[in-house]
Amino acid sequence: MKCLVINLDRSSDRLAHVAAQFDRIGVPFELVAAVEGMSLPDLASMARPANHASKLRMTEGEIACLLSHRECWSRIAAGDDAYVAVFEDDVLVSGNAGALLADASWIPADAGIIKLETFFHKTTVARRRLAVRRGFSASRLHGVHLGSAGYIVSKRAAGALLEATEVISRPVDHVLFNPRFKPPSVEAIYQLRPALCAQEHFIAQGMIRFPSLLVQDREEQLELRGIHRKPKGSSGDRIRREFRRIWQQLADLCRLRRSLIVPFEQYRTRVRPPHTQREKNAL
Repeated sequence: MKCLVINLDRSSDRLAHVAAQFDRIGVPFELVAAVEGMSLPDLASMARPANHASKLRMTEGEIACLLSHRECWSRIAAGDDAYVAVFEDDVLVSGNAGALLADASWIPADAGIIKLETFFHKTTVARRRLAVRRGFSASRLHGVHLGSAGYIVSKRAAGALLEATEVISRPVDHVLFNPRFKPPSVEAIYQLRPALCAQEHFIAQGMIRFPSLLVQDREEQLELRGIHRKPKGSSGDRIRREFRRIWQQLADLCRLRRSLIVPFEQYRTRVRPPHTQREKNAL
């Protein structure tokens, strides 16, 4: 299977990191030059509707990231491969990834996109699991599961994604893995379990070598605009949230779905980040 890796020309350290990852699993990749926001003087003037999640306008970094993925989709749509894997340059890749990236014969026939990554946040997937290789399985993805550091996309879905993003309106991971914004012509979206890759900054022990530049951009915008994270609600709010959570669990059970955090397997060991999101919120 062809693999594309997005990398900024000036980020030689990230290129060395991802090259070592792919060399370890014996899989070649094709480099795609990431869009450099600083090199596009008109980037700031692009139409940037509010981010639906935070009500903030997309940052220049988010726009550049989307344009970088669009370059991948353009190559895939114009190429001959039925499926192509796309990676960002800060991923850690499972030692078993080579067996899955060797060819596309295991991919479900109705798959348009397969998410290979985990964001270590709860999401909703179908209870039915399709066995693939080396202990991996694929389930239909029904919930929001953000992150765009690793996924497989079909030639047809790549064309649909290009069409859906002709007008820039939301970050690339929402385009890919937020069901609310799924292009109608994109086939089913699947989640690989356990995940084939995860971003380095989620599971790094000690110093993080490759921090998320998009997270930094978003935090700076929040600070500049004087917007603070939503404070904890009242006891009544917490009770209502708990009722909604229970109701959602019952609804998912009836629809043969389940909520989970997708694990990542590295060197035959299940890996979880040092801090869960709940622990972070408690700090």
